[in-house]
Amino acid sequence: MSFSTTAPVLSVSPVVLPTPDRAVDLQVKVSVPVARDGLPIILLSHGQGPSNHLSSLNGYAPLVNFWAAHGFAVLQPTHLSSRTLNLDSGDPEAPLYYRSRAEDMIRILDRLDEIETAVPHLRGRLDRGKIAVAGHSMGGHTASLLLGARYTEPRDGTEVNLADPRVSAGVLLAAPGRGGDAVTGFVAENYSFFLSTDFSAMTTPALVVAGDRDASAHLTVRGPEWHADPYFLSPGRKTLLTLFGAEHGLGGISGYDVAETTDENPERVAAVQRLTWAYLRSELYPGDSAWREASAELTGGSDAVGRVDVKY
Repeated sequence: MSFSTTAPVLSVSPVVLPTPDRAVDLQVKVSVPVARDGLPIILLSHGQGPSNHLSSLNGYAPLVNFWAAHGFAVLQPTHLSSRTLNLDSGDPEAPLYYRSRAEDMIRILDRLDEIETAVPHLRGRLDRGKIAVAGHSMGGHTASLLLGARYTEPRDGTEVNLADPRVSAGVLLAAPGRGGDAVTGFVAENYSFFLSTDFSAMTTPALVVAGDRDASAHLTVRGPEWHADPYFLSPGRKTLLTLFGAEHGLGGISGYDVAETTDENPERVAAVQRLTWAYLRSELYPGDSAWREASAELTGGSDAVGRVDVKY
């Protein structure tokens, strides 16, 4: 597949899924290539940055446009934590709505028929046997739950398991690591669900992407290595991509020319685009050479954008 040309992309939003048991109806953006069928699916969970609209279905255009132009159907919900909704903070899950986020993703999978009906020229084009999840920052935590990670609900002490067997692979971008003594006092006090994060049952294959300068000092006392925990602390086949010089924005994946990106780097974004796409291609289509070729080109030699580690 050529990376020098871009196929036309059709994006439709908001696709509104009536959800009576939710504070507001679930809104989804759907992005697909105009002319292809048999589309594998990526569910993308947004992060929780300071911008108003990047943390919603309006964010992550650099990734969404690339993935869709190269053959994926990308489905993006606006989670209840989004500043675009400006919800009352009295909800016990507020402000991050940590469980609701994962339930949004599951709802989308449960209601693909409605989504296909709502989007022009989409019916029959989705390959429901090839589904991946991806998420950045807090969205990485959301994606990890569908891959098998768990946490203990602080309100009642129950273990929460939201793993979805329909999901075959994942991409965790600058995702949170383990809890316990790894998180800051502020996180322990205000986001106590993080304390019990457990990757020991996250068996679904995943690519963990971490920046070697992503200290996230407001979240963790461990520095950049914290974001590699989903790789080191989970069982099964996992791949770790450590990006050299990258901070939390990984070069600017949440949007074009956005203020919250502290490490603006179009070349790094281009590498993340291709490597994440290639990983999912090769996971969802066994024998596909996309990951082998992309990782050799972009992480080998003196001009490597990062380092790849693999475990089985």
